[in-house]
Amino acid sequence: MKTIKLIILSTGFAFAALSVHAQAFQNLNFEQADPISAGVPGEPFDVTAASALPFWTAYLGNVQQTEVLQNVYSLGQASVDIFGPNYPSAGPSPGIDPGIIDGNYSVFIQAGSDPQNSTVLVSASIEQTGLVPVGSESLEFKAWQNTFTEFSVSFDGNNLSPVMLGTGANYTLYGVDIAPFAGQTGPLEFTATVPQTGLSLFGLDDITFVLTPEPSIVALAAIGGLLFGARKWFARH
Repeated sequence: MKTIKLIILSTGFAFAALSVHAQAFQNLNFEQADPISAGVPGEPFDVTAASALPFWTAYLGNVQQTEVLQNVYSLGQASVDIFGPNYPSAGPSPGIDPGIIDGNYSVFIQAGSDPQNSTVLVSASIEQTGLVPVGSESLEFKAWQNTFTEFSVSFDGNNLSPVMLGTGANYTLYGVDIAPFAGQTGPLEFTATVPQTGLSLFGLDDITFVLTPEPSIVALAAIGGLLFGARKWFARH
């Protein structure tokens, strides 16, 4: 009876782990966007940040933004933008043609002059607080950038060090070591930082947590069977 309970508990823990993963960070590919006009007279490209970036918060410098741009970007002014659903695909990265990296939507983050004070340069970022899935080894993401792009990735205030893993037709694949923070809850932030020269243009899509393989339900049942067999063997000796 105890062995059967052990199998049931093990199976329950496995499903609980899957449930926790499902409740971790959300909208990591930005496909949940449903942009709604911010209703600003003379600003047809302004949409609400909540509708364009569900579960994410947009910042220019340290100032939270209630509006972002849709299907347009500036040349010099800091902004957070959503490209899609009807916008061209990005060109090669690094390059000069930002756009959708994958799917129907991609985020575009641009450091530059402060919209409230053109003499001040500010970073642009998006942030979401969530749970890093237990067993996470790394965090990977697709990025589009120009020659001058400078960006950072952080979790709970800890700067991570992106490493280039490969390239695609219109993106560079990066990865960071997230293992030290597996099972922890905190803010994950992607930032286009103010560059030394030029424009810092940073497209982002398909953020993915890479996990260590978990024991399958079949494997857990097999372990339970072995324990049951061992119990019977010890009972005879």
